[in-house]
Amino acid sequence: MKTYKSLLTASVFALALSTPLINSQPAFAAETAIVTSTTQVQFGYETINGVKIAYREAGDPAKPTILLLHGFPTSSHMYRNLIPKLAQDYHVIAPDYPGYGASDMPKAENFEYSFAHIADMMTTLIDTKGVGKYAVYLMDYGAPVGYRMYAKNPQRVTGFIIQNGNAYEEGLEEFWDPLKAYWADGSDENADRLRGFFEIGATKWQFTHGTQSPEKINPDNFWHVQYLLDRPGNQEVQLEMFKSYGTNVGEYPKWQALFRKHQTPALLMWGKNDHIFPEAGAHPYKRDLKNLEFHILDTGHFALEEYGPEIADKMIKFMDRIHN
Repeated sequence: MKTYKSLLTASVFALALSTPLINSQPAFAAETAIVTSTTQVQFGYETINGVKIAYREAGDPAKPTILLLHGFPTSSHMYRNLIPKLAQDYHVIAPDYPGYGASDMPKAENFEYSFAHIADMMTTLIDTKGVGKYAVYLMDYGAPVGYRMYAKNPQRVTGFIIQNGNAYEEGLEEFWDPLKAYWADGSDENADRLRGFFEIGATKWQFTHGTQSPEKINPDNFWHVQYLLDRPGNQEVQLEMFKSYGTNVGEYPKWQALFRKHQTPALLMWGKNDHIFPEAGAHPYKRDLKNLEFHILDTGHFALEEYGPEIADKMIKFMDRIHN
């Protein structure tokens, strides 16, 4: 298994192109649901400022809500197995950000692809859905989206479920060096060095690196994600998001201060073998969050792929505890 550091070279990324992409389908094309109970997943859209935002929803809206925020480069698809389990006891919403999943993908030159803007759109979505307070699952990109939402209204968030989502500079190790260069200088040259992140070799690596059994990771993940990344114009969307990620780092001290002030209950479940968000980013949460249940899992970036049942069980017990 190559390390991702080696994948950062242009030559190795070029080799990733030798793996063919076949039988790709749109995010929701093969997923339909006849709703016979509140635990079955429904697929809906809300139009926000002219942009259709797709979401998955299940569970009784009268029960406490869990908002599931996805990471890069996936979508609400990453929660496909978790949602029905949570929906037995809770109301669940999992949106797709603009440019991801089944949501609209405006051209990068016509739309503000930033974490601040997406956080505002996700808040508008749950407002439109009539959600008041909510717990939030924060993974990868979901962390800066969710923490920006939290910063606008901390009292609204009943709990954090943190899974490989960063809020501390300790979590930005050597993997981030080429992105930091892009934050400092958004030149075409620096942008082009990052395009290998969008190739099939890198996509497979994100799902399999650090897992105990790579052969058991469902390859549907790869094709789902690669279809989305290969859409014309999507690389420019992703580069805008890469650039915007640098703005999150300056927000870290503000979020940490809010953690200390509000002491929002938190459940942390972190894949320790994640090269993107390493375990070093998990431990600083213990400095600021005192009501923190802390678990390190022997897996990689997308921990749900190997620890889905365990994560679901811990989440339900956590939600029961903070809502009863």
